[in-house]
Amino acid sequence: MAEFIKIYPDKPSEAAIAKVVKVLKDGGLIIYPTDTVYGLGCDITNTKALERIARIKGIKLDKANFSFVCHDLSNLSDYVKQIDTATFKILKRALPGPYTFILPGNNSLPKEFKKKTTVGIRVPDNSIALEIVNQLGNPIVSTSIRDDDDVIEYTTDPELIFEKWQNLVDMVIDGGYGDNVGSTIIDLSGDEPEIIREGKGSLDIL
Repeated sequence: MAEFIKIYPDKPSEAAIAKVVKVLKDGGLIIYPTDTVYGLGCDITNTKALERIARIKGIKLDKANFSFVCHDLSNLSDYVKQIDTATFKILKRALPGPYTFILPGNNSLPKEFKKKTTVGIRVPDNSIALEIVNQLGNPIVSTSIRDDDDVIEYTTDPELIFEKWQNLVDMVIDGGYGDNVGSTIIDLSGDEPEIIREGKGSLDIL
Protein backbone atom coordinates (compact mmCIF):
# COMPACT_ATOMS: atom_id res chain seq x y z
CA MET A 1 0.00 0.00 0.00
CA ALA A 2 1.20 3.51 -0.81
CA GLU A 3 2.51 5.93 1.78
CA PHE A 4 0.45 9.14 2.16
CA ILE A 5 2.62 12.17 2.90
CA LYS A 6 1.65 15.78 3.52
CA ILE A 7 3.96 18.46 2.07
CA TYR A 8 3.24 22.17 2.34
CA PRO A 9 3.79 24.02 -0.96
CA ASP A 10 4.79 27.33 0.63
CA LYS A 11 7.79 25.68 2.33
CA PRO A 12 8.35 22.07 1.28
CA SER A 13 10.12 20.15 4.05
CA GLU A 14 13.55 18.93 2.95
CA ALA A 15 13.13 15.70 4.89
CA ALA A 16 9.78 15.01 3.20
CA ILE A 17 11.20 15.76 -0.26
CA ALA A 18 14.17 13.44 0.49
CA LYS A 19 11.67 10.66 1.31
CA VAL A 20 9.95 11.18 -2.05
CA VAL A 21 13.29 11.16 -3.88
CA LYS A 22 14.25 7.87 -2.19
CA VAL A 23 10.99 6.28 -3.41
CA LEU A 24 11.76 7.47 -6.97
CA LYS A 25 15.38 6.27 -6.84
CA ASP A 26 14.15 2.86 -5.64
CA GLY A 27 11.98 2.61 -8.76
CA GLY A 28 8.73 3.67 -7.10
CA LEU A 29 5.79 5.59 -8.55
CA ILE A 30 4.50 8.77 -6.97
CA ILE A 31 1.40 10.91 -7.33
CA TYR A 32 2.35 14.51 -6.79
CA PRO A 33 0.90 18.03 -7.15
CA THR A 34 1.65 20.29 -10.10
CA ASP A 35 0.29 23.70 -11.10
CA THR A 36 -2.54 21.89 -12.94
CA VAL A 37 -3.84 18.39 -12.20
CA TYR A 38 -2.09 15.89 -9.96
CA GLY A 39 0.52 13.87 -11.84
CA LEU A 40 1.68 10.25 -11.79
CA GLY A 41 5.46 10.19 -12.07
CA CYS A 42 8.65 8.14 -11.86
CA ASP A 43 12.40 8.55 -12.33
CA ILE A 44 13.21 8.98 -16.03
CA THR A 45 16.22 6.64 -15.68
CA ASN A 46 14.27 3.67 -14.28
CA THR A 47 12.96 1.33 -17.00
CA LYS A 48 10.87 -0.87 -14.67
CA ALA A 49 9.10 2.19 -13.23
CA LEU A 50 8.42 3.54 -16.74
CA GLU A 51 6.93 0.18 -17.72
CA ARG A 52 4.69 0.23 -14.63
CA ILE A 53 3.27 3.65 -15.56
CA ALA A 54 2.61 2.49 -19.12
CA ARG A 55 0.81 -0.62 -17.78
CA ILE A 56 -1.35 1.47 -15.44
CA LYS A 57 -2.28 3.75 -18.35
CA GLY A 58 -2.92 0.72 -20.58
CA ILE A 59 -0.46 1.75 -23.30
CA LYS A 60 2.78 0.46 -24.77
CA LEU A 61 5.76 2.38 -23.43
CA ASP A 62 7.17 3.23 -26.85
CA LYS A 63 3.78 4.70 -27.86
CA ALA A 64 3.28 6.72 -24.68
CA ASN A 65 3.19 10.52 -24.77
CA PHE A 66 4.56 11.18 -21.31
CA SER A 67 5.94 14.56 -20.28
CA PHE A 68 9.42 15.13 -18.92
CA VAL A 69 9.14 17.31 -15.81
CA CYS A 70 12.29 19.42 -15.43
CA HIS A 71 13.44 21.76 -12.67
CA ASP A 72 14.27 24.55 -15.13
CA LEU A 73 15.47 25.00 -18.71
CA SER A 74 19.10 24.17 -17.91
CA ASN A 75 18.84 20.44 -18.64
CA LEU A 76 16.77 20.85 -21.81
CA SER A 77 19.81 20.15 -23.98
CA ASP A 78 20.03 16.68 -22.39
CA TYR A 79 16.96 15.63 -24.38
CA VAL A 80 16.13 18.36 -26.88
CA LYS A 81 17.83 19.36 -30.11
CA GLN A 82 19.31 22.84 -30.35
CA ILE A 83 16.40 25.30 -30.35
CA ASP A 84 16.32 28.72 -31.96
CA THR A 85 16.15 32.03 -30.12
CA ALA A 86 12.44 32.62 -30.83
CA THR A 87 11.53 29.22 -29.34
CA PHE A 88 13.75 29.81 -26.32
CA LYS A 89 12.09 33.18 -25.70
CA ILE A 90 8.64 31.54 -25.63
CA LEU A 91 9.91 28.96 -23.12
CA LYS A 92 11.48 31.67 -20.93
CA ARG A 93 8.23 33.66 -20.92
CA ALA A 94 6.03 30.69 -20.12
CA LEU A 95 8.03 28.62 -17.64
CA PRO A 96 7.63 27.74 -14.88
CA GLY A 97 3.94 27.58 -15.72
CA PRO A 98 0.98 25.40 -16.74
CA TYR A 99 2.31 24.46 -20.17
CA THR A 100 3.59 21.36 -21.93
CA PHE A 101 5.88 22.22 -24.83
CA ILE A 102 6.52 19.67 -27.56
CA LEU A 103 10.10 20.02 -28.77
CA PRO A 104 12.32 18.03 -31.15
CA GLY A 105 14.05 15.23 -29.24
CA ASN A 106 17.75 14.48 -29.63
CA ASN A 107 19.76 11.24 -29.65
CA SER A 108 20.24 11.27 -25.88
CA LEU A 109 16.63 10.40 -25.07
CA PRO A 110 16.34 7.42 -22.70
CA LYS A 111 16.31 4.17 -24.69
CA GLU A 112 12.58 3.67 -24.03
CA PHE A 113 11.86 6.84 -26.02
CA LYS A 114 14.41 6.41 -28.80
CA LYS A 115 11.71 5.98 -31.46
CA LYS A 116 10.25 9.38 -30.63
CA THR A 117 11.13 12.44 -32.69
CA THR A 118 9.61 14.86 -30.19
CA VAL A 119 9.38 15.17 -26.42
CA GLY A 120 6.92 17.01 -24.13
CA ILE A 121 8.67 19.25 -21.60
CA ARG A 122 7.04 20.58 -18.40
CA VAL A 123 8.40 22.99 -15.78
CA PRO A 124 5.38 23.32 -13.47
CA ASP A 125 4.97 26.37 -11.27
CA ASN A 126 4.73 24.23 -8.13
CA SER A 127 7.41 24.29 -5.46
CA ILE A 128 6.87 20.64 -4.42
CA ALA A 129 7.24 19.28 -7.96
CA LEU A 130 10.28 21.48 -8.68
CA GLU A 131 12.00 20.57 -5.42
CA ILE A 132 11.49 16.82 -6.06
CA VAL A 133 13.09 17.10 -9.52
CA ASN A 134 15.85 19.33 -8.16
CA GLN A 135 16.81 16.86 -5.41
CA LEU A 136 16.45 13.86 -7.71
CA GLY A 137 18.96 15.41 -10.11
CA ASN A 138 17.14 14.48 -13.31
CA PRO A 139 13.61 14.84 -14.75
CA ILE A 140 10.68 12.70 -13.80
CA VAL A 141 8.49 11.18 -16.47
CA SER A 142 4.91 12.17 -15.82
CA THR A 143 1.34 11.77 -16.95
CA SER A 144 -1.79 13.31 -15.45
CA ILE A 145 -4.09 11.15 -13.33
CA ARG A 146 -7.18 12.84 -14.73
CA ASP A 147 -9.50 10.72 -16.84
CA ASP A 148 -12.07 12.62 -18.85
CA ASP A 149 -14.86 10.42 -17.54
CA ASP A 150 -13.71 10.71 -13.93
CA VAL A 151 -15.63 12.37 -11.15
CA ILE A 152 -13.74 15.63 -10.69
CA GLU A 153 -13.27 15.33 -6.90
CA TYR A 154 -11.39 12.08 -7.41
CA THR A 155 -8.59 13.91 -9.15
CA THR A 156 -8.45 17.11 -7.08
CA ASP A 157 -8.79 15.90 -3.47
CA PRO A 158 -5.56 14.19 -2.31
CA GLU A 159 -7.39 11.91 0.16
CA LEU A 160 -9.71 10.62 -2.56
CA ILE A 161 -6.74 10.26 -4.91
CA PHE A 162 -5.05 8.14 -2.23
CA GLU A 163 -8.14 5.96 -1.81
CA LYS A 164 -8.26 5.29 -5.52
CA TRP A 165 -4.51 4.82 -6.19
CA GLN A 166 -3.11 3.40 -2.95
CA ASN A 167 -2.61 -0.09 -4.38
CA LEU A 168 -1.13 1.08 -7.69
CA VAL A 169 1.60 3.48 -6.59
CA ASP A 170 4.18 3.74 -3.79
CA MET A 171 3.53 7.25 -2.51
CA VAL A 172 0.77 9.86 -2.74
CA ILE A 173 1.73 13.42 -1.83
CA ASP A 174 -0.89 15.67 -0.33
CA GLY A 175 0.12 19.13 -1.50
CA GLY A 176 -3.36 20.61 -1.11
CA TYR A 177 -6.27 20.55 -3.54
CA GLY A 178 -5.31 20.13 -7.20
CA ASP A 179 -6.80 21.73 -10.26
CA ASN A 180 -8.95 19.84 -12.76
CA VAL A 181 -7.81 21.72 -15.86
CA GLY A 182 -4.79 20.27 -17.68
CA SER A 183 -1.82 22.18 -19.04
CA THR A 184 -1.92 24.03 -22.35
CA ILE A 185 -0.02 21.92 -24.89
CA ILE A 186 1.94 23.81 -27.55
CA ASP A 187 3.95 22.12 -30.29
CA LEU A 188 7.15 24.07 -30.96
CA SER A 189 8.79 21.36 -33.07
CA GLY A 190 7.71 22.82 -36.42
CA ASP A 191 8.15 26.16 -38.16
CA GLU A 192 5.23 27.81 -36.34
CA PRO A 193 3.86 27.20 -32.81
CA GLU A 194 0.84 24.89 -32.95
CA ILE A 195 -1.70 24.75 -30.14
CA ILE A 196 -2.56 21.10 -29.49
CA ARG A 197 -4.75 21.64 -26.43
CA GLU A 198 -5.93 24.79 -24.72
CA GLY A 199 -5.73 24.29 -20.99
CA LYS A 200 -4.84 26.38 -17.98
CA GLY A 201 -2.02 28.44 -19.55
CA SER A 202 -2.79 31.66 -21.44
CA LEU A 203 -1.86 31.86 -25.12
CA ASP A 204 -0.49 35.41 -24.67
CA ILE A 205 3.00 33.94 -24.36
CA LEU A 206 3.14 33.23 -28.12
